[in-house]
Amino acid sequence: MPRLKPSRDIQPVTAFRANAAQFIEQVRETGEPVILTQHGRSAAVLLDVDAYESLMDELALLRDVRMAEEQVAAGKGLSHAAVARTLRSRLAR
Repeated sequence: MPRLKPSRDIQPVTAFRANAAQFIEQVRETGEPVILTQHGRSAAVLLDVDAYESLMDELALLRDVRMAEEQVAAGKGLSHAAVARTLRSRLAR
């Protein structure tokens, strides 16, 4: 991920209100988020839709992996041989 450029990527919400279309175009062109501040503190992040969807997909995958690890740790996993037998029997039908 490219280095954050504070002069470009961190902006007050008042500047966003005055130039929303320009900020949206910047996010689309650069693919980089813009961090909006309010009263000198970070308040929101403006993301490109593709970047947002990518983050959500990655988060869902990580949650699935964590759930699978928890299931294996709880003894709910199946051996490769058991899964192979089940699949072969289903394919034989």
